[in-house]
Amino acid sequence: MNILVTGGAGFIGSHVIDVLLASGHTVSAIDDLSTGKRENLPDNIAFHAISITDPAVEDVFAETQPDSLVHLAAQVSVNTSVQDPVKDMEINIMGTVRLLEAAVRHKVKKVVFSSTGGAIYGEQDYYPADEQHPLRPLSPYGIGKLAAEKYLHFYHQTHGLAFTALRYSNVYGPRQDPFGEGGVVAIFTNKFLAGQQPVINGDGLQTRDFVFVKDVARANLAALRNDYAGEINIGTGRETNVNELFAILRDITGSQMQDRHGPALAGEVPRSVLSWDKASSVLGWQPSVSLEKGLEETVRYFRQKQG
Repeated sequence: MNILVTGGAGFIGSHVIDVLLASGHTVSAIDDLSTGKRENLPDNIAFHAISITDPAVEDVFAETQPDSLVHLAAQVSVNTSVQDPVKDMEINIMGTVRLLEAAVRHKVKKVVFSSTGGAIYGEQDYYPADEQHPLRPLSPYGIGKLAAEKYLHFYHQTHGLAFTALRYSNVYGPRQDPFGEGGVVAIFTNKFLAGQQPVINGDGLQTRDFVFVKDVARANLAALRNDYAGEINIGTGRETNVNELFAILRDITGSQMQDRHGPALAGEVPRSVLSWDKASSVLGWQPSVSLEKGLEETVRYFRQKQG
């Protein structure tokens, strides 16, 4: 299969490309390198340094003629979406629609879209949340992902474009950016290894569902092989609070740091965890890497990166 991956030089996208190449597919990548890194990609794939908001992205479809599109490129910061909703909308909604228009014109057969679990469901009524949970996005980022899902349904119904939207829980693993609004695993790991004090927001009792990036990459491959049209959660069904995460990473890194707490983040959801039952029944997917094993591999990566 000939597959075009947007956001291919990013944290999740590069792992998806690894899995696609290992499965024998031909892969091309789009990334504007605003957060992605060219070093995340192998040298032997076609790479296009362009934003999905650029009308010239149409030329990439014309050149590569992909059978399928894996769409991961996005403005991923919730804080940025709150501070600059227009930027978030231009990338996450308009950019997605531009890609879907090109996909229809160039007869792409399937789109796999990277959506979000926690940001779409908001404060949960029950735990873990399944795909029938009410949708209450609290940020422009979550609203944008939900809008993109609705556009996917439109293009499916109107143009017959097949799609699967994967709603991720909190993805972590090698290559994640430990700076800015990077995931808490990457931030804590980088701080521990550098001998710096990680700070826990609030009381640290807020829980998240941490899913390993290589499991997420496998879910993308499974979705490409499946004709299901709709949304599917990709998580572990396991809640881990930030204090527990701090302690596990401290032990793995061999740090002696004691926990330190800072102010709570305004509007932070207290609990977030996703059911993966539908992923199992529809895609034959299940999380295979335990949190402890995934954190060990993540720490090894950052340790090697720091030299």
